[in-house]
Amino acid sequence: MNEREAMARALDLAWRGWGRVQPNPLVGAVVLQGEEPVGEGWHPEFGERHAETVALAGAGERARGATMVVTLEPCAHQGKQPACTEAIIRSGIRRVVAALRDPNPIAARGTELLREAGVEVELGPLSEAAAAQNAIFLHSIAAAGRPFVALKLATTLDGRIADGYGRSRWISGQQGREYVQWLRAGFDAIAVGGRTARLDDPSLTVRGPVQPRIPPRRVVFDRAADLGPQLTLIRTARETPTVVVVSPQAEPGRVKRLEAAGVTVLRSGSPAEALRSLRDSGIGSLLVEGGGQLAGALLGAGLVDRYYWLQAPLWLGDDAVPAVAGLPARALDQASRWHVVERRSLGEDTLLVVDRS
Repeated sequence: MNEREAMARALDLAWRGWGRVQPNPLVGAVVLQGEEPVGEGWHPEFGERHAETVALAGAGERARGATMVVTLEPCAHQGKQPACTEAIIRSGIRRVVAALRDPNPIAARGTELLREAGVEVELGPLSEAAAAQNAIFLHSIAAAGRPFVALKLATTLDGRIADGYGRSRWISGQQGREYVQWLRAGFDAIAVGGRTARLDDPSLTVRGPVQPRIPPRRVVFDRAADLGPQLTLIRTARETPTVVVVSPQAEPGRVKRLEAAGVTVLRSGSPAEALRSLRDSGIGSLLVEGGGQLAGALLGAGLVDRYYWLQAPLWLGDDAVPAVAGLPARALDQASRWHVVERRSLGEDTLLVVDRS
């Protein structure tokens, strides 16, 4: 196993912390003695051992003179766990290869401390993949003033999210739906528009094998505050924290009924203002799952950072509901071209993940 292969392995390991480590980053590490992997690890849980120390424990004495390949620069501070740089220096590791610099000013300077101790450090291999993996963490450090926003839509080949009667269950297949449950586990909140909440009556909870350390909150963008008490999101608002974003002009009686049901109501005049309010309430990442009007409003305002597109092999025709509505028209030479992060099959469906450039 060469260093590049070891980095790919470390990235795979890092995903095992999905849904369990936030607000910390996902990190994986591999210790190489020559081209033989002698230790590996990942950060499994917020507050528990870091990937580097787990990998060093696995390597034992074989870490001396070896190379550590890690997806993020080793931390240089004492937090809930000791500084990884100290453990690396004590182990006798000769060389460290890290995909990314740690942008967190509290944890930074790992590279400098290692080099001062005589450890060779290289930065950069598979840095794009590492940055995509930790996009939520990197966004949080950038202090953008709003959550990291990911849009997830399951569509037909002709870009429809529901048939002409508003029915969307199920466009995607079983593997696609299982993937969405895994995806939900890594976000602070899951959001839909008011029309989707009324038509689909979703629960917006995580029901997959990964149980998030902190269950995501639920958010509904419904300007008129017109959500009935029979909806699952409203009936269970006292069990699972639920936020409804309404217009400043929303009818006060409707707002009071929502609040009486245990819903937190936020008034905002624009999508950007709503996202700022959600960030102020502690939501650092938001997975938006429809509908078309909400998707169009967020995309049109430049507020989407990542798009997860699940495309199913069927057609619904012109009377069906479009995936994105109200998106302003752009000339071809003025349209932004997004960056492909991932493509793969999920059963009969196709997953495409793209990031805003």
